[in-house]
Amino acid sequence: MKRVLITGATSGIGLQLAKDYESSGWHVVACGRNIDQLSRWADNRDTVTILSFDATNEEETQRVLGAIDAPCDLIILNAGTCEYVDHGEIDVSMFKRVFNINFFGLLNCIQALQSTFTGQTHLALMGSTAAYVGLPRAEAYGASKAAVSYLARSLSVDLESKGVTVSLVSPGFVKTPLTDKNDFPMPMLITPEEASLAIREGLEKKKVEVHFPKKFSFLLKLISSLPMAFQLALVRKMTRNAL
Repeated sequence: MKRVLITGATSGIGLQLAKDYESSGWHVVACGRNIDQLSRWADNRDTVTILSFDATNEEETQRVLGAIDAPCDLIILNAGTCEYVDHGEIDVSMFKRVFNINFFGLLNCIQALQSTFTGQTHLALMGSTAAYVGLPRAEAYGASKAAVSYLARSLSVDLESKGVTVSLVSPGFVKTPLTDKNDFPMPMLITPEEASLAIREGLEKKKVEVHFPKKFSFLLKLISSLPMAFQLALVRKMTRNAL
């Protein structure tokens, strides 16, 4: 039986992925901070293992993930958060909170799991289409996801010789408890079920980047290919009513 490890499996995309992989015959290692939330779905399921830890805590992450006794075929590092900048006023403590889970928490997980990597390991890192262009109020979130994007590309090269496949997952807006807090229009919003399907299909094909919804992600990719002055002008026009 194939094994998949998913962080951030307590809600949103992570929970939906855990449910869908389990129903498809995978053994799911569901990871999150809230043991009660994990247990609500996973209790009495022989094909689900629950691991509770805080990915921002390096020692705790190493202790829990380092104790895994069997390698996972697929590792989806999905745990993340989002906070917004208001009026361009920088709050360094807020940036640290966002980077601690979105980037350094992800690194903590990789460090703890890398000794289990085999020539069959597939590592998927959760990025965002927000990393493609500079979006208003998204300085912290977008920068953290841009760091994940660069990390994925670099690891793809460095781990190739070990047979490890690395994929970057770049979603647009997905309806989750995290995006429910947003106070602005979210174009092309999709459901967790739609996001899970896109991710699973993309990872099954071993795509280097899984990005969706396609109309939204291709639009942002097109904008990102333009000179910066044109990018900024288009983003200002597109987001004028969202500020």
